[in-house]
Amino acid sequence: MDLSTIIKAYDVRGTVPDQLDEAVARAVGAAFVDVTGAERIVTAHDMRESGPGLARAFAEGALHRGASVVEAGLGSTDMLYFASGHLGLAGAMFTASHNPARYNGIKMCRPNAVAIGQDSGLVDIRDRAQHYLDDGLPAASSPAGTVEQVDLLTPYAEYLRALVDLSGIRPLKVVVDAGNGMGGYTVPAVLGDSVLPALPLSIVPLYFELDGSFPNHEANPLVPENIVDLQRKVVEEGADLGLAFDGDADRCFVVDADGAAVSPSAITALVAERELAKSPGASVIHNLITSHAVPEVIAENGGVPVRTRVGHSFIKGEMKARNAVFGGEHSAHYYFRDFWFADTGMLAAMHVLAALGGQAGSLAELTARYNRYVASGEINSTVQDQAGRVEAIRAAFADRAEGIDELDGLTVTMPDGGWFNVRASNTEPLLRLNVEAGDEAAMAALRDDALAVIRG
Repeated sequence: MDLSTIIKAYDVRGTVPDQLDEAVARAVGAAFVDVTGAERIVTAHDMRESGPGLARAFAEGALHRGASVVEAGLGSTDMLYFASGHLGLAGAMFTASHNPARYNGIKMCRPNAVAIGQDSGLVDIRDRAQHYLDDGLPAASSPAGTVEQVDLLTPYAEYLRALVDLSGIRPLKVVVDAGNGMGGYTVPAVLGDSVLPALPLSIVPLYFELDGSFPNHEANPLVPENIVDLQRKVVEEGADLGLAFDGDADRCFVVDADGAAVSPSAITALVAERELAKSPGASVIHNLITSHAVPEVIAENGGVPVRTRVGHSFIKGEMKARNAVFGGEHSAHYYFRDFWFADTGMLAAMHVLAALGGQAGSLAELTARYNRYVASGEINSTVQDQAGRVEAIRAAFADRAEGIDELDGLTVTMPDGGWFNVRASNTEPLLRLNVEAGDEAAMAALRDDALAVIRG
């Protein structure tokens, strides 16, 4: 098995068992301990059928290298980050996030949820694990550690409730689509009354049954057809809003009372405003694909907007370096200083509930001031020569653009303020295009101009 095919920029991701099996997990677990130097680690897994076996094999590898293992068992990815921060341990989460049922993966972090990516240890883990997979694990260098099981659901819920107090909001009716993923496990604990006292929330559950085969729809709310059931249910129920979580429940998408999707950029601006009220003058991170409304709102509220590349390891690193209070991505990843600079969709959802429940208007009215521009959403084009098409874009717009930068892919800014970014996929022969402009006609014209070159 060539581990470079499944260990990419941010994590391990592959099909089970042909790419990712227990032998691979065991080798990665041993390498993880070697590279991090951890004497004690924590693991968790989502609802996929292969999760418990992979997590236990990873633990065996860690034990072989002398580390002790705390098994948190079933959990969301942000629960694993909580465990890493709460216990001060390096951690491994077994999930393939929103990928189809045949996939699984491993997200790894150092103590206090510090991300491990290609530039911060993942390549070393891959290479050492490859050696162990090819040549076998050496004799244990120290006595095997111990294994213990812990239940972290209640302390996780208590921690989040302490960060955002929802007890005094007006009553809200909330439809939640868990997509048969881990939201079905964490939402009743945090927003419901399964482990803590009830909040002024009436939760209408959709697909809360944990099922890694995803029988109702893919657990990827970024794809519009996967939130159709939620949109319909919100309108049917006369609910105040809807929430959709992805498979490992680290991302949260929001739907207003009319069933209209609220853009992650609007959520980023809303949460930034709330966090800056607590930490005036703080930095707030946004990736370069979020709406230009986001840095505007940050600045208007006395914060310092910081533009970064796409990707959680980059954003977490930048957040820690600047002690940023919050960070948001167009993909609905939301990062919090109060959560060890890690991402948690649940905490973002709680901020939305607190903002909505703290005033009398609708969510559409509340978020209207953040919707200042028209965006295309991400448009993927299959191309064989990614670099060549990007250079063609540069040449085509060189004389027309106000500016061109290469922070992440190519971002072209036009004289009228419209802009687009084109980035190559790390894993597929795709170029990803995002466009924003002042109105629908300007956005469509700029989008079509860019696509004509990309697909030309």
